[in-house]
Amino acid sequence: MIRLGRWTPRRPQRHAIRLACQVVRERDFKLIARQVVDLSEVGMRVLPMTRVLTGENLIVSFMAPFTRTWVDAEATVARVDHGRRPGDSGMSLGLFFDHIDEHARALLRLNLASVPPPLPGWRLPS
Repeated sequence: MIRLGRWTPRRPQRHAIRLACQVVRERDFKLIARQVVDLSEVGMRVLPMTRVLTGENLIVSFMAPFTRTWVDAEATVARVDHGRRPGDSGMSLGLFFDHIDEHARALLRLNLASVPPPLPGWRLPS
């Protein structure tokens, strides 16, 4: 008898794409970031302009790739990459979308299908 492990859904793939965005902190509406460096239907990585803590609530707004449709989402800082390793070119934030419209999520999934993933060990150019 073959025993199969418990099925777990795969995490959506990240896609290397640069987009303009506006990320503001929810508690004081301070602008945190203006540029996306990779994106998936469940989150994004951005280049911050100021320091923030893991777990902070943010409001994100950007145009879906290859469209003129705005996507608005509530997100949480899931990871802070301080950029201290050799080859790093600075700090970045990993954001997880807490609340995003299902239509917007489907639009991201469809439009990101042709965009390649970030390369392993990929670092932002200096």
